This record gives sequence, C-alpha cells and structure tokens, in this order.
Amino acid sequence: MPQWHKWGPYVSERSWGTVREDYSENGDAWRYFPFDEAHKKTYRWGEDGIAGWCDRYQILVFSPVFWNGKDPLLKERLFGLSSPEGNHGEDVKECYYYLDGTPTHSYMKYLYKYPQAEFPYQHLKETNAARGSNEPEYELIDTGIFAENRYFDIFIEYAKAGPEDTCIKIEAFNRGDQAAPLHIIPQLWFRNQWAWKEERLEEPVITKDPREMCLIADDTKLLSPPPLRFDYHLGKRYLCGPKGASALFTDNESYFSEQPYRKDGFHQAIIQGEETVNPKEQGTKACLHYFFPEIPAHKSVVLHLRLADRLKPLEEIESIIAERKKEADAFYQTIHPPRATEDEKKIQRQAFAGMLWSKQIYLFNVHRWLEGDNPNAPPPGSRIHIRNQHWMHLHSMRILSMPDKWEYPWFAAWDLSLHCLTFALIDLEFAKDQLWLLLFDQFQHPNGEIPAYEWEFSDLNPPIQGWVAYRLYQLEKEKTGTGDRVFLEKCFFKLSLNFNFWVNKVDSSGCNVFEGGFLGLDNIALVDRSMKIEGSVLKQSDGTGWMATFCLNLMEISLELAAKDPAFEVMATKFFQHFVYIAHAMNQMGDKQYNLWNEKDGFFYDILLLPDNQFTQFRVRSLVGLIPLYATRVLDLENFNQIPQFKTNFEWFLQNKTALTEKCIIPLEGKEGSRYLLSLLTEDRLEKILRYVCDPKEFRSPYGLRSLSKFHENHPFYYKELEVGYEPGEAIHRIKGGNSNWRGPVWFPTNYLLIESLKIFASVFKTLKVKGSPSLEEMIRSLANQMISLFTLDASGKRPFLGPDFPFADDPHFRDYILFYEYYHGDTGKGLGASHQTGWTGLVANLIDEFRR
Repeated sequence: MPQWHKWGPYVSERSWGTVREDYSENGDAWRYFPFDEAHKKTYRWGEDGIAGWCDRYQILVFSPVFWNGKDPLLKERLFGLSSPEGNHGEDVKECYYYLDGTPTHSYMKYLYKYPQAEFPYQHLKETNAARGSNEPEYELIDTGIFAENRYFDIFIEYAKAGPEDTCIKIEAFNRGDQAAPLHIIPQLWFRNQWAWKEERLEEPVITKDPREMCLIADDTKLLSPPPLRFDYHLGKRYLCGPKGASALFTDNESYFSEQPYRKDGFHQAIIQGEETVNPKEQGTKACLHYFFPEIPAHKSVVLHLRLADRLKPLEEIESIIAERKKEADAFYQTIHPPRATEDEKKIQRQAFAGMLWSKQIYLFNVHRWLEGDNPNAPPPGSRIHIRNQHWMHLHSMRILSMPDKWEYPWFAAWDLSLHCLTFALIDLEFAKDQLWLLLFDQFQHPNGEIPAYEWEFSDLNPPIQGWVAYRLYQLEKEKTGTGDRVFLEKCFFKLSLNFNFWVNKVDSSGCNVFEGGFLGLDNIALVDRSMKIEGSVLKQSDGTGWMATFCLNLMEISLELAAKDPAFEVMATKFFQHFVYIAHAMNQMGDKQYNLWNEKDGFFYDILLLPDNQFTQFRVRSLVGLIPLYATRVLDLENFNQIPQFKTNFEWFLQNKTALTEKCIIPLEGKEGSRYLLSLLTEDRLEKILRYVCDPKEFRSPYGLRSLSKFHENHPFYYKELEVGYEPGEAIHRIKGGNSNWRGPVWFPTNYLLIESLKIFASVFKTLKVKGSPSLEEMIRSLANQMISLFTLDASGKRPFLGPDFPFADDPHFRDYILFYEYYHGDTGKGLGASHQTGWTGLVANLIDEFRR
C-alpha cells in the first residue's frame, strides 16, 4: 500500500525554549535556548519552521522563508515571547492560520500574514514587559503594523501527486495600496544527526542540478536514525522551482561550531551581503532565493515548487492542486452534517485543518537526553534531579497531535486524548493509534502512570483515556457495525494498570477520596495543587469525580468485552464496586465529620485536611465541583443476560449494601427492576447543582459555562493570605506557569464533557425542569449552540471570538479565517491564551457534527 502519510506537516513551529533542547544546570529552558539563538544554534531533537513539511522521521525538512527587505532577520520561524517575557506567560506574536487539509495530507493550505514594515520584535518585547498581569497581552495586531493593509497574505499549499511527490504553491498577495518588495526563499535542509557523538558521523549532502533550478538532497551516507530496526533512507530528493533564483548553500551547524558554514549563513548573506555561503554549492542546508522587487498593489505573485523522488515538471502543479482540492471538497461533503449552515461548515473544516496541521514528529529519548550524547561533553550533573529522571524508558519517534505547535509543541495526556474525538470524525484509525501511543510501553510508565507533559511527565492529568477508548470503539461500531475488539481489549489491560497507579498513588488515606494533583486545571485553586500545603492534604472533588468516572469507563469496557469472554465479568464487578465505594466516600468519609458535598449550598467542594485532623472546606464554586457530574451511566440489566455473574453480583450489592448504594444507584422507571442510573448525584442534588450551571450570575455565560462562578467576582474566597476571585480573561494569579486561566473563562473540553454527561441525565430525568429552559434537553442544545456561536457570524456580521475591539472585524481577509484559542473570555467570548489550541477547542467540530444532524 502506498505510504500516503510518509510526508506531512510534521515540523514544529517552535523548538527553542523546549525541555528537549534544555541542557542547562537549572532547568530554565526558556533562558537556555531563547528565540535570539534559534537561527544560529542547531537543534538536537527536531526542527521548526513556518508551514514546514518533512518525512516521517524528519530526515529532510522543507519550509518557506520570507524577507520584506527591512527585518533584521529572515522570517524563518514564528516569533513569540517566552514565559518570563510575557505578562501572561509564553505567547506567539504572529498572524497565521491553518485553512485546509486532508487526513493523508494529500492537500494542505496555510496562510501567513507578513507585514511590509519592519517586524516589531523589540517593541513587542518591551511593551509586554511593561505590562502587568491585570493588563491584556500586547499582540502583533495591536502595534498597528497591519494598518492600511500594508502586509502580504502568503498562502502556502501542498498537494501530493503521489506518496513521494509533493507539489508546492506559494502565492503572496499585496493587500496594500502601494507596490512592495518581497523575497521568497524556499529552504531545504537535513536535521543534524551527525554532530552529537564523540566522533562526527558522515554527513548527507545537498547539491545543485547544473541543468535545472533544482536542489538535490542525498541522505545515502547518513545512518538510519536509531532505534529503527530497518533501513530508512530517502535516497535522492529533488526540490525544483522556476528559473530566476539564486541557489545558496550552507550547513545546519551551530554558530560556535568549527565548521566554516553555519545555520545562520543565509541571514548574513541575504541581509548583510556577507560571504557566508559555500561557493562550492553544497551543504546540509540549501535554499532557492527568489526576489520580487515590486509586487503591485492588490496583486499577487505565484511560485511553484516540486519536492519529489525524481525530476518532475512544474507545469502540472496547478492541475494537481486543483484535483486534490476537488477531492478534499468531496471528502468533506461526506463529513459535514446536513443541517449545518455554510458558515458552520467552513468553521468545522478549518477546525479539522487545525487538527491536521498540528501533527508533529515528537523526537525524545529521555535516557539519552539525561546522559548526553558525547561522553567528553556530558550535561551538568544537576540535570538528573530537575525533571523526568523516572522516565528513562520514554523514547518517542512518533507522529503526535500537539496542543499547539508553537505554544505547546509537546504532547499532553488529556489534550491528546480529547484530540482523538475530533480526529475520529475524519480519521478513526489515526485517532485510535494516538490514544494507544499513550498506553504504549515506550510511553506508559511500568508502574502504570501515563506521561502528563514534557515539563513534568510525573504530573497528573485527568484520567479520561478510558472514556475516549470506549467512545472510539462505539463510533466505529456505529459506522461499520463492528467494533475493534482487539483495540478495546489491549487498551483495557493498560488502563487497568493506570487505574491501579491512581489508587495507590493519590488515595493516601485509603478512603477512596483522591488528592490527584493539579489535574490539568493550572490555577483554578488557591495554590499549585501539585504541592503540599503546610503538610496538609487536599481532598479533591474533581480528582474523586474523575476516578468515579474512570471506574464507570472501565466497567463499561469490561461489560462489552465480557459478552464474548466471561473472564471480564469479574473486572466489571471490581470497577462497579469501586465506583460505589468512591460515591459513598464523597458523601460520608468513614468516621470523619466532613464530606465533599455541601448540602446547604448544593455543591461539591474540596476539603483541606490539616495535620491535626482539623479541616477546612474550600467553598469555591468552580469546575472542581462540576466534574463529579461526569460520573454517570445507565445500566439495563436485561442487556446482561449473557453475563449472569455480573448481574448476580450487581443485584447482591443492591440488596446487601443499601447504605452504600442508596445515593449512587437509582432505580429508573420503565422495565421493572432492570434499569438503573449510576451517578454521584441523585435527582434532587442534580437539580440543586444545575441552578448554578444555568444562572448567568454564576456559571452560564453567553458562550458556554465559565470555569469559575461569576459569583466570586464580588465574593472572592479567602484562606489566610490566599484568594480566589473571578477572572474572566487572562490569568491575574500566575500558578503553574501562569499561561492558562481556569478562574472564569470558557473552556471547550470541560464544557463538552459536561454536555455528554447531561445527555445521560436528560434521558432519564425527562420531567426535570431547569431554570431558564423548558427542559434539560433544551438546556443542553442551548449550551451547544452558544459554544458554536463563538465562531459564527452574529447579527452584526462579526465573530465573537475576535473580541469587541478587534480592528479588522469587518475585513473578510481577517474575519473569515478562524483561530481556535485555548479558552474564551467569560463575558465577551474573546479568544485568549494559545491562539492555535485547535487540539481541544477543535471539539467545536464535534458539536457541529452532533447538533446539526
């Protein structure tokens, strides 16, 4: 079968400032490898670029480079502020969009907006440095550099003529009223794999075809990347372009290297006119330099290129692109739901494009990273104690879905799991593969822990992998009539190990109430929840809610597998009983005088257990208290006649453990004695908690549910010198890095999971009235529509995610390109945080799919 996935957009948009490139003594990755050195210093673990393209193992990389004739640097990579530089953490300061793509990457489209004036690097740094946490981030668009449309819209399109043949089209539109110059510099280079050992390995080479405007890359002298057990070479690859270019050559070597030609050679040669390129016209990095001295106002120039395994004509490129675009259109017509508007279809398609563009090859060998490559130049001894010393088994050469290829160019466990739900709509096999990688032996720890994220693999993200695994199984079963039992079974075995890790790690008192850690909700609490408070223990409603949900997920999977293998019945019973014990503990912690449910308030709260056995209840209305709603499932015992042991155990528990089950196993009307709701909330408790969910003065915003109740805007919660208050926009209190805010904004993943749970409640509590809605079902639909409306054109012709003060809200060259932000202002809907967090905000595609059918 042709390897259509061999080439794709697998290049990071930032490799500087990452943990992988950090070889410092103190673990300060941002300062060790800043942006200012990115064009001069060679990367060890992966390249970066704008709209980059590479092969499966990133032997060879292509990326376009631009220069407006004024910048101090070639526009080779996206600029942004590091976490210490930004007033709200790291932040990309560029304007770019993922516009289109197909699962095989047969067609991909990207837009980069490049200013014609000098790029304001220093101005952006200084202005953000002068701002405090109470002020908004200062973005590129705020500088006025796009005024009077003095910029280029540069569209980069890739279309595959075959698995080894990529057609490339770069079209630069001058949006301004005056002609302007532009340099377009397509680059081709080898990732440096030869300079890290004690003795340099033999290098690959790029040369020039004497007859054509063509670069020839040859990797036959390069060793196959370890630990591959097969020979992997590209052979010769040809990058051809139209005549009129200058071919330049240097080497992908650091500025402190003894090699005569280095990584920044093109910057010096093109901008400063220095002789820093190889006159022999060979090297490990090369480019074709095209210069357009005057692109007329409102006109464009087009550059066609072809990267293939042999010389191919350029004249075919336009027809190939048109054909692949037509195929992409036909594919998405089968994906879009029938009741979606044309605007919603465009939004959904751009969400899919963002998912596809956010794939990245994630190269990381933790053992090699900790020990170093060259025994004569070992890393500082202190590094072994900074981070990830217990993850020496983690070795990745995989294509993974990134949360954001600039701000978060590393996988995160619960982000990646949620990405799978959106990928499942367009590429179910890739979705299953992504989830499995988290459980694969080179990722999952031998103790069962799933790696959280690069900065600390041992931190804890919500355990949602069981829910996602079963959801993917069900989706395939609905589409094809047959679920992938092998996939489900192998996931179940590894998830069982993960469950045991959680039980042994974060239930220190053995009372089925979990501490859990920060659980992905960065600054939602008073303190960093990964740390201890005065030797105290924080009993978490969300940690316990996640574990109850995990139990139900594994119970469901066990029951599905038991239909053909009765051995799984005992596991179904185990997870069912564990759910019951957790549910009971949330209401009555043994002989303790406290529980997580506050009957007076009608809400779940965290408990801080002090060393002297005294306790404090943190009466903060936040997502922490809503996450227990996720733990809900309906069981119909008539469906389990073929697995009688579980049915018998279930009924025995109901009859003999009434004190444990009365508030978490609710008999339902209908078939007598057969249907039950398993939930942490009874109907009356659900009604109480939904009062807060539906109240605009509490959780309900015009665009979804806030992560912290608006009640705390005028009523902050205090504990000693600590405070939690409503922060609808960027984070004011910097905890856990300070680049994310869970104290008020709307987040897609938690909203989406709540909608899925509320659907179950709506199916059984049909007469439950929700304040402001005629029914629970109507409330769910209204919530989904509000979240979709963040992106759709409103009555005034604007898109709320752009914010109320966006200067180009009516300009179709801005308005109709969608950015999928990390989270959204709790009152205005303005997009905040990482601007290309398509990973889980891409769930808007799922909402459109589910609520427009």
